[in-house]
Amino acid sequence: MSEWAPKRFWQNATVKTEGDAFTVHLDGRPVRTPGKRPLLVPTGTMAQRIAAEWQAQEDKINPESMPWTRSANSAIEKVAASRLGVEAHLIDYAGTDLLCYRAERPKSLIDRQSMAWEPILQWADQTFGARLAITSGVMPVEQPTDAIERLSRTMTPMSDFEMTGFYDLVTLSGSFLIGLAAVHEYASPDDLWAASRVDELWQIEEWGADEEAAEAAEIKKTAFLHATEFYRSA
Repeated sequence: MSEWAPKRFWQNATVKTEGDAFTVHLDGRPVRTPGKRPLLVPTGTMAQRIAAEWQAQEDKINPESMPWTRSANSAIEKVAASRLGVEAHLIDYAGTDLLCYRAERPKSLIDRQSMAWEPILQWADQTFGARLAITSGVMPVEQPTDAIERLSRTMTPMSDFEMTGFYDLVTLSGSFLIGLAAVHEYASPDDLWAASRVDELWQIEEWGADEEAAEAAEIKKTAFLHATEFYRSA
């Protein structure tokens, strides 16, 4: 038995303005979120991307092919509804940031981690006055309270839509600092994603690639690149 999916019922997806916001209409009917809220987004660019996703649907709707719509839904229904909880969850990543936990051996991996991660740590220190402590191995290291507070304040000016993109950047990479570097355009999204994958890429070079793991990593990379673009279009 084939899995049920809603069928396409519209001919044209178009962008409309609504006050200072933008929305998408399907044959004149406004798109709503799964919770039936109006799908209002902050920029025409974002609305155009959402409209293109709806226009590209074939006979049956495939939500997996609609990342812009999903992200906008999350901004409206999840982030806006629990903003403080989202910020608290994300700052926990700074407390255990990927970039702060280095290998104890071998030297080739230690050197590669340092080369990829130390510039980002220095950038965060110079830009936000937030220098995080590093350690070797898996034992937790306590981060300076003032550094965590400064990093937490970087989220305050973000809109709910920006926060949605930032949330995915942090959680996909495992690093608050990599997410912050992405939204401040410290380096290219591809380079920052590679920085989050230093350990995995080293292991592939040493032991070879696993096809299933490689496929999962590619899906995550695509989501990371989308999150960067979503943030910048908000």
